Amino acid sequence: MPITTAVFDAYGTLFDVAAAARALATEPGRGDLAAVWQKLAADWRAKQLQYSWLRAVTGDYISFWQVTQDGLDWALEANGLNDLDLREHLLALYWELAAYPEVPAMLADLKSAGIATAILSNGSKDMLDGAVSSANLGDLLDAVLSVEDVGQFKPDARVYDLVGSHFATTPDQVLFVSSNGWDAAAAAAYGFTTLWANRAGEPVDRLPGVPQHQANDLSGLAALATTL
Repeated sequence: MPITTAVFDAYGTLFDVAAAARALATEPGRGDLAAVWQKLAADWRAKQLQYSWLRAVTGDYISFWQVTQDGLDWALEANGLNDLDLREHLLALYWELAAYPEVPAMLADLKSAGIATAILSNGSKDMLDGAVSSANLGDLLDAVLSVEDVGQFKPDARVYDLVGSHFATTPDQVLFVSSNGWDAAAAAAYGFTTLWANRAGEPVDRLPGVPQHQANDLSGLAALATTL
C-alpha cells in the first residue's frame, strides 16, 4: 500500500540535540564549556535516553522535560561543571533547538507530494511546541504527537499506536523516520516502513526489528517516500 503519512522522531532526527551546548560554548566567558561541550552534549543525550528507557521498564513515567533536566545534571557533574547559570542557559536553549539544514525543504517536498507529516516523540507537548515554533516548522507538520497521551516512553507499542489513532492509517501506510537505531528497529517490528537516519554511521542494532532503509541525512526522504 502506498505511503500516506511520514512520521518523524523529533530530537536528533529533525532537531539537532547538540545545538544548545554548541551555541553556548561560543559565548565569551564559556571557556570551561568550550573545552568539553561535545562530550557534555553526548553525555546529556545518552542519559536522557537511558533514563527514558529505564522509566519505561519500571513504569515510573515522568515528563520528558524532567528526564532532560536529570540527564543534564548527570552530564554536568560528569564533566566537572558545577555552574547553575550554565545549567539554566542550556535548558533554555533546549526549547530553541535548530532543525537540521535539510529538514524544512524535505518536509515541504513531502507536503507537495500529498503525504501527511507528523512528529511522534518522547518529548512533552510544550517542549515540542517550542522547538517546532523556534524552527518555523509549524506550517509543514500536520500533527505533533507526544507520549504524554499514553504516559509511557518509546519503544512501548502504545506510543506507535498514536499514529494510527490520529491519522486512521494502517502501519503499512506509514514511513517512520528516526535517528535512533533502537527507535527505528522498534518501529519496524511494529509494522511501519522505517528509515533510520544514521547520521553517525553506526552499526545496525541487534534487535527484533530491522529498519528497511538507511540514510545519513533526510535530504532524499521525499523522493523515497513517493516510490514506496
